[in-house]
Amino acid sequence: MKWLLLILCIVVFSPARGDPLTPGDRVFLQLPGERDFNEPFTIDDQGQIRLPEVGLVPIAGLSQQQAEQQLRERLRTVYRNLDEFRLSILEQVLRVQVLGYVEQPGMISLKPGANVQMAISTAGGARPGAQLDQFKLIRNGRSVLFNYKAYLDSGDPGMLPALQGGDTIFVPASPLLGNVEVDFDAASLREGGDADEEQGITIFGELRNPGTFSYKPGMTVVDALMRADGVTRYADVTKIRVITDNVPYLFDLKAYLDTGVTTELPPVKPGTTIFAPIEVEDINTTTRTVYVMGEVQAPGAYESSPATGFVDVLANAGGPTRFADTTQIKLLRSEGIPVSINLVTYTQNPAQYPLPDIAPGDVIFIPEKIDFNEKSWLKITNDRAIKIIGAVNNPGRFEWNSSMGLLDVLSHAGGPKQQANLSNIRLLRDQAGTGNSVVYFDLESFITQGGSFSQLPRLAAGDTIIIDELPHDPTDNKSSWVRQSADDSIYVFGQVGAPGRYAFNKELGFLDILSAADGPDGDADLRQIRISHRNGNTARVTTLNLSLYFETGDESLLPEVVPGDVIYVPKMEGNWLDKPAEQVVRLMGSVNKPGRYAFNNQMNILDLLAEAGGPSDNAYIERIMIVNTSCCGDQAQTFNLRDYVIDPARYPLPLLRPGDTVYVPNLNDSVGEQWRKGLRDVLGIFTLIALGAAL
Repeated sequence: MKWLLLILCIVVFSPARGDPLTPGDRVFLQLPGERDFNEPFTIDDQGQIRLPEVGLVPIAGLSQQQAEQQLRERLRTVYRNLDEFRLSILEQVLRVQVLGYVEQPGMISLKPGANVQMAISTAGGARPGAQLDQFKLIRNGRSVLFNYKAYLDSGDPGMLPALQGGDTIFVPASPLLGNVEVDFDAASLREGGDADEEQGITIFGELRNPGTFSYKPGMTVVDALMRADGVTRYADVTKIRVITDNVPYLFDLKAYLDTGVTTELPPVKPGTTIFAPIEVEDINTTTRTVYVMGEVQAPGAYESSPATGFVDVLANAGGPTRFADTTQIKLLRSEGIPVSINLVTYTQNPAQYPLPDIAPGDVIFIPEKIDFNEKSWLKITNDRAIKIIGAVNNPGRFEWNSSMGLLDVLSHAGGPKQQANLSNIRLLRDQAGTGNSVVYFDLESFITQGGSFSQLPRLAAGDTIIIDELPHDPTDNKSSWVRQSADDSIYVFGQVGAPGRYAFNKELGFLDILSAADGPDGDADLRQIRISHRNGNTARVTTLNLSLYFETGDESLLPEVVPGDVIYVPKMEGNWLDKPAEQVVRLMGSVNKPGRYAFNNQMNILDLLAEAGGPSDNAYIERIMIVNTSCCGDQAQTFNLRDYVIDPARYPLPLLRPGDTVYVPNLNDSVGEQWRKGLRDVLGIFTLIALGAAL
């Protein structure tokens, strides 16, 4: 009955015949009649069993049939009847060696199908401080690394390698344990790191708990920093250094938290080194840095975000100082040309003068305000300067911007002097491609007549304004005339107080220039003033009777004069050739001042005689002879001045025109005087005859 139960148990509990034998398996050798074979045999760790009379026989790794055949061959040398010899497997176990940081390292036996967790549990479990993510399975001299911690986190048995007999499980200790065996709690273990340098992530610097920590798939830099309990308050989170596969990366944690862009995260792998430096005063070169230099309260490098504007950065720098020139702010782009910013214009009209956007890497430079008394010109570049020379109170080189006009620059230079020629201001252009290099402007006309400020010439950087000075006296200091353009001058000659060349513009008239020349003197012939007009294609001379203007006040009598004209005031008793015959009346005979006299249609013979001092005492006024000159021939007529004086209404004045000739005969030329002379001569003859006869 006993043998029947044993055989039944062998048949029921025997494993599949195809499984190889492993150390630790219990086998039953059926050999009837031999008491030494009544107890089961156990395969030792060397894969052998010890048989009576035979010794050690290796059977590990063989199938049940192969092991039975090999045992049969060995027993045949001792036992003859082996017809009923059978090998049955009573219990098949896994003999696994568990070493390392466990409570009870050594060889253990496991049931078929057991996993690593059962092996570790049989060995008493891992000790505190074991590196759970660096377990090793050693089989036939080859090592397989597996993450036991990941299995404990997920519960996935597939993450553990399958065990086979003869395997060795090695549990490493954490590198934070050091060389001295100590006991510590779980918190100390977590804070000290749980991985070696090759397979873990080394985090050091300004962190709460630096160390080497195990890597998890999908871990980022932020996860690694949080594994070290985050950064301290002294850490520079904009310059975190990451080294992965010997490639350095610069990580800006602040920018990542502001934007959330995952593409800015550097890669993290086993063996990565992360360093969080301490915040120091060094050169700030992050990807969000904007630099502010010049006249601000706190120049330096500042962090910006996409929504940061120009005013935000300037306010963060403390704003401009009192020495700042806010009209010449420069924005230096990392790419592109510099941008000029006029903060004063922006404050006056923000809607029409928007400020430029700020990008990382931009430089805001606020220059120093130029002192008016500053002697050095080097602080003002040519693209910011304008020059004014000539008759101004403070000529020099001044700072300029686009909001300034001609009057602003002229006022900045102290205004023009008293002798400044404002009617012909010259503007020298310093820009290529602007056409005329010299522009003329009549500021005198603009001031007197008024006008739109748009008529003022537009200035540009580098221009030169020249204001000539008028000569102090045309008769003196003639070398100063070279500073006065001939196109702006008018010439006055003849009988005037100060003949010479005078500055003249279109706003002045004939009387203005005659007054500037101190007017005509006492010998000037005001009826024969001549003006030579030189502004046309042909010569043209105008004669002016200034005396008639003074008599009538008719402004139409005054000719229009322009710069370049010549005014000549002749002498009263000048050369007769200066007066054409058709413009004068010739007076001859018994008058006090015979001669040629200017005459017009408003004069008569009485005016002519009065101008000549009147008839003489022996003038024969009863027969004044007048020769009228006309196109059809000369005609003569007589005029009895005595009858006109006695009865003017009865005896009208004769017509007298320029070109005529007036002759006032002598009294001896009268008929009565002729008869008297004849009678006297006759009487004289008779007297001589009588005297002769008496003798």
